[in-house]
Amino acid sequence: MFFSIIIPTYNRLPILQKCLQALESQHLTDDKVEGYEIIVVDDGSIDETLTWLSNFKTNLPHVKTLIQSHQGAAAARNLGVNHAQGDTIIFIDSDLVVTEKFLQAHADALVTGKAKLGSDRVFTYGWVINTANFENPTTEPYKITDFSAAYFATGNVAIAKKWLVEAGLFDTRFQLYGWEDLELGVRLKKLGLKLIKCPEAVGYHWHPPFNLNQIPQLIDKEIERGRMGIVFYQKHPTWDVRMMIQMTFLHRLLWGILSLGGNLNEKTMKPLLQWLINLGKPQLALEIARIFLNWYNVQGVYAAYQEMKQIEQVKS
Repeated sequence: MFFSIIIPTYNRLPILQKCLQALESQHLTDDKVEGYEIIVVDDGSIDETLTWLSNFKTNLPHVKTLIQSHQGAAAARNLGVNHAQGDTIIFIDSDLVVTEKFLQAHADALVTGKAKLGSDRVFTYGWVINTANFENPTTEPYKITDFSAAYFATGNVAIAKKWLVEAGLFDTRFQLYGWEDLELGVRLKKLGLKLIKCPEAVGYHWHPPFNLNQIPQLIDKEIERGRMGIVFYQKHPTWDVRMMIQMTFLHRLLWGILSLGGNLNEKTMKPLLQWLINLGKPQLALEIARIFLNWYNVQGVYAAYQEMKQIEQVKS
């Protein structure tokens, strides 16, 4: 098989450098992988991403660069797929640093999965381990919080290009944060594709240590995720989707109670969060902050849902 690794990126040059260097250092132990290309889709970056890619292209022999205006990850991934030479696509994010066995592990799991199931309707999903260690991201151990029950997520997944094309690629209406990959997963599941877990294909997802300055952006992301959740629900109005996007009475009740109706928020919890950060526990502070972040998400879902209903009433 020939892999096309598609990486959308937007203003992430420092970690993108580590991401690409790791992909250029793959150790292939047999002939399952005929070759690979790395397609970086720049989504309108305004940092030095394009300059660096141009200046260091001799050190990045597998890398091809595509450019688009800032349209979001869904459009960027579609552009990458449309230019891909490989029969098998791997999606990762530009803040993921993989091990040298990454490609071989996906190849082994795909071959084994096809043989076991007697079908090529399979795709593989590797481990994604979250880390705030920029210097040595691959030293982070796997944690219970790294577990994902997602059926199809683009953080670390390998799938035959033909199934993406048959499913219709990503829906570019998902221009804000969230859900474009899980929505495509619903369509892939309808095609009968089976998920093969591949823990040997490890990627380390880097993010800076949590601090209070990140909170406004995190709140905006949760509101965006809520809005995109309604786009998801419009396409697939099922109970499963309502559960995923937190558009149920149970979610409203849960996060309403935990946040005391929104009274536990970024302002009232600031002293506690800063105290935890000062103690060297930024990850714990972030997990506690998710109380009000999830409340913002639920509020965003229902606000977008009301907007949708109003638009439908006007049209009718």
